Amino acid sequence: MDDATPVRPPPARLPVFVAAGLVAVALTLASNGYGYHRDELYFRMLPPAWGYVDQPPLLPLVVRTLSGIVDEPWMIRIPATLAATLTVIAAAATARELGGGRTAQSLAAFGTASTSIVLVFGHTMLTASLDLLIWPVVCLCVLWAVVRDRPGWWLVAGLVTGLSMYNKLLIAMLLAGIAVGLLVGGPRRVLATRWPVLGILLALAVGAPNLIYQATHDWPQLQMGAALAAGNSGRVRSNIPVFLPLLLGPPLLPVLVAGMIAPYRSAALRAARWLPVALVVVLVATWVGGTQFYYPAPLMLVVFAVGCVPVSRWLAGRQGWRVGAVVAVAVNGAVAAVIALPVIPERFVGDTPLPGMNAVTGDSIGWPTYVDQIAAVWAALPVDERAAAVIVTANYGEAGAIARFGPHHGLPAAYSGHNALADGPPPPDTATTAVVVGRAEPTRLLFRTCTAADELDNGRGVDNEEQEQPVVVCRGPIGGWAAVWPAMRHRS
Repeated sequence: MDDATPVRPPPARLPVFVAAGLVAVALTLASNGYGYHRDELYFRMLPPAWGYVDQPPLLPLVVRTLSGIVDEPWMIRIPATLAATLTVIAAAATARELGGGRTAQSLAAFGTASTSIVLVFGHTMLTASLDLLIWPVVCLCVLWAVVRDRPGWWLVAGLVTGLSMYNKLLIAMLLAGIAVGLLVGGPRRVLATRWPVLGILLALAVGAPNLIYQATHDWPQLQMGAALAAGNSGRVRSNIPVFLPLLLGPPLLPVLVAGMIAPYRSAALRAARWLPVALVVVLVATWVGGTQFYYPAPLMLVVFAVGCVPVSRWLAGRQGWRVGAVVAVAVNGAVAAVIALPVIPERFVGDTPLPGMNAVTGDSIGWPTYVDQIAAVWAALPVDERAAAVIVTANYGEAGAIARFGPHHGLPAAYSGHNALADGPPPPDTATTAVVVGRAEPTRLLFRTCTAADELDNGRGVDNEEQEQPVVVCRGPIGGWAAVWPAMRHRS
């Protein structure tokens, strides 16, 4: 053991488990609030497959399976709650591995538990909900391999990485960050051993079926990333400096800064010098890629946990500052709970800035109401026309909402040209009438006649993607569905 290798103190089980328990309880109590997120509705309706144009197979399979047991948001969000809870424990374990005692581990646990990162992604079952845990676990395995000189942990990191490919291929960004971090910050000697290579080979072997699917389908994930960047890049780049700090919480930013700087000023933390570099790499890649601003968030939690070690040492003997740190974490948690969880009654949400601060909130409100409106338009069609009619939606959220709430109204399954739903069969040629939800202007060019029937209104004043979108009755697809359907297919 090197003289600079940190001595691993005893685990601070009680405060760490209390912090994790608070997250688990808060997320469980809030798990049915507001309703399904659009992505959850989408995952719920996707049939099992080896992959889809916009993502790997794991999350749709999990959501579909859980909704088959109990078709409510709280059921499908259980894995997200579990991931968020374990992320708190992983943060404390990271601080401990770098020599952090009870105070550092407690700060890492309660600080992580107080972030919007954990509460937003723990409240909703998204691909990011699993990455929330996967990225810190991979980093922790690398730390164990480096700090304790136990190279077998590279294999565990490879196994977790391989499994994570079935959730999202974004893990490649983290691996690139780790590689550059080790090259720049060290310890470089580990890259000269066979263990990182073995870990990568194991990851490729475990993830091979998903990679084979991608390769044999023209790498749809790369195409999807390009489509996201084409529509989102400007907004994503402007959101990074604003919303990423908010996801962590302004009171915790000094600790994050400490995690970036301290490994280069303290010999005891030098085994973690690769982590700040990795975060910079991921931030730059996110900026260049322009797909989603929150991609670096899980790695921010890891660097925050690193910063808890020097901050806890600085707090020793400074009682006033220790009290201030407790207050800061508590305030951060309270604000994060309001932003991330359904704390504000739904009828008041539209009068607050919350939907603009947290898109997950806006994307979880109004689905039953929207389906009620679509059902009213459908019911107003003459009976003989209804027999030759279909419902077509502009996006997968609307299609998923009809799949979930439509049967209560006797609605048929909706067609949609959005993302993976576009790979399904188009409407039959016998369908001469379509109730079209959203995208009215481009749709009018595809049919002989289109008549506005209604405008979606969630009744809460929440300006989400569906609010004020038209519901249009279109008749006579020009050239038949074989000509119309390709124009309705799109990715975003």
